[in-house]
Amino acid sequence: MGNLPIREGLREGTAPPSRHPFQKFALSGQIVRPQRHHWPMPTSSPARRLADHAQHLLGSGPFPQPGGWTHMGAVICDVSFQPRCNYESTLRPRLLHLQLSWPDARTVGGFQRRLATEDLAVAMRFNHAQKVATAHAITDLLAAHGVGTREDLHAWLDHQANRAALRKVKGVGPKSIDYIGNLVGRSHVAVDVHLRAFAVDAGVPDLPYDQLRAVYEEAAALLGHDKGGLEHAIWRHRSKGA
Repeated sequence: MGNLPIREGLREGTAPPSRHPFQKFALSGQIVRPQRHHWPMPTSSPARRLADHAQHLLGSGPFPQPGGWTHMGAVICDVSFQPRCNYESTLRPRLLHLQLSWPDARTVGGFQRRLATEDLAVAMRFNHAQKVATAHAITDLLAAHGVGTREDLHAWLDHQANRAALRKVKGVGPKSIDYIGNLVGRSHVAVDVHLRAFAVDAGVPDLPYDQLRAVYEEAAALLGHDKGGLEHAIWRHRSKGA
């Protein structure tokens, strides 16, 4: 048959020999490889990844909201002293002691009167000038707005203008605004270092505060949990391992 082209060397009526789909063919002097399709891989949303991670590590719940405090002196000191502080070993025992030693500070007005005559650093056994100053400033702001009790503060935080006024206090960041709401029975996600680390472990990128809070809120909705309850469960899980 000589050096005939492949198809011309076949007998009439015979089929070409079968070849493996990945075998190279020599046609017109060109190397032809089988075409491969690259389909896009499905990607889950940040909220879905966070929800799956939470369910894997924490189970299905339920996750109750943290109780917070009814003693307004404790509420104000909690939000003022908690940044960069070991809560369970350092701050919580001091807050319990404050409630016993200053029972009249149950209201904002009662706490303000105590602050006028006594040293909060001594009462809290916590010598940190900026944290003490923050507690004084929050107390004066709430008193000026007629906030006296836990219930008053719960309702006061409904208004964005009030949250903005509280945000202007030195030492109060966006996390503190959400956190103080949780302390009086509201349901917020207060994103701190523990929640950020948990999100990174779930494959969620490092996002600005408001965006990461929204991811947590969406994850709570996907799982059917209260957002403040899920936040607290994750915080407890991470803080125990820290």
